[in-house]
Amino acid sequence: MPIEIKELHIKIKVDENQDRSPGGGFSPKEKQKLIDQCIEQILEVLGKQKER
Repeated sequence: MPIEIKELHIKIKVDENQDRSPGGGFSPKEKQKLIDQCIEQILEVLGKQKER
C-alpha cells in the first residue's frame, strides 16, 4: 500500500560564521562516495517500482 505524505516540515540551521568552502567541505573522494550511495538508493527504488 503506498504511503501519502500530506505535510513535510524541514528545519535547517544556518551558521553565518562557518567557512564557505564550495561543496560543503567534502573531499572529492567523499563526494563520489555520496553520489554512488544516492545512485544505489535511486536504483533500488526504481527496481521496487518495476516489481509492482
